[in-house]
Amino acid sequence: MRLINARFAGISLCAWCLAVTTVAAQDCEPSRWGADDEIGAANHISPSSVLGALELVQSGNTHPLGIVIDPDMPAFPPRAMMLQVVQPGQHHGRSLQGDYGWPMTYNDDVSQLWWGMGPQIDGLGHLGEEGMFYNCSRGEDFAAITGLEKFGIHRIPPIVARGVLLDMAEHFGVDALEGDQAFGSGDIIAAADEQGVEFRTGDVILLHTGWTDAMLESDPQAWVATEPGITNEAARYLASLNPVAVGADTWGVEAVPAADGDRVFYGHVTLLKDNGVYILETMNTGRLAAEDVSEFLFVLGQARLQGAVQMLVNPVAIW
Repeated sequence: MRLINARFAGISLCAWCLAVTTVAAQDCEPSRWGADDEIGAANHISPSSVLGALELVQSGNTHPLGIVIDPDMPAFPPRAMMLQVVQPGQHHGRSLQGDYGWPMTYNDDVSQLWWGMGPQIDGLGHLGEEGMFYNCSRGEDFAAITGLEKFGIHRIPPIVARGVLLDMAEHFGVDALEGDQAFGSGDIIAAADEQGVEFRTGDVILLHTGWTDAMLESDPQAWVATEPGITNEAARYLASLNPVAVGADTWGVEAVPAADGDRVFYGHVTLLKDNGVYILETMNTGRLAAEDVSEFLFVLGQARLQGAVQMLVNPVAIW
């Protein structure tokens, strides 16, 4: 397995965007949902699509698609987290009895973290190209230090949709793909045909590579230094299927390092900027793959932190 060095891993997404070909403002096409749209592919969700997705629940099984994270978990630099459990007003033998009339004791927690760690959803204001983001919006017009004034994570409606899992590890006949292994639309189409997976408008499409199950605990630094995933061409193909979201059991969905001729992380531009398709990263897909669950009800209600770019999430698969 070929690993990228720490210097490569530490380059920011912004630096990568500056390295790619620029797109002139006049080349931007407004969203199919109108020039004022802020929710992109979530427009595919409707009462009828939700009712259709509910019909997928037959056995009552549930599964968390968010993995457990901790302060030692590696993340795309410089992202990190710190957690402290505190007992306000109770240190040095102090008691809360005088305040509340009985000897109450309690724990609270304080955290400093990046929301783009571990299992997460990328909002439409996360990644663009040459200052341009979804729906012809320029970052200088909406990205304030105090929060996004457009595309904030709080704008995303509840995502209740048909989820589909495509087991790419099974397609390649391995438990886990190699760290820099890239796959394109041909492999996605072949895997779907082999596994009887049909794509529909408004799906949440998840790709299982086996990478996180195989590497996160055994070699966390290798896990975050490289990953298998989609090519730039595969991102265009997936976007053409009109999903609400595309995700994987990897920290960035795309192959890192990028396949020959590809731009690293450029699938984010295709999905987020060009098509308004949300990205789900570090999804916990192992059980679904092991039990051959390829179709399920997907439910996500993220924390509605106003102006946030991304959010830690724990979607639920129900079947």
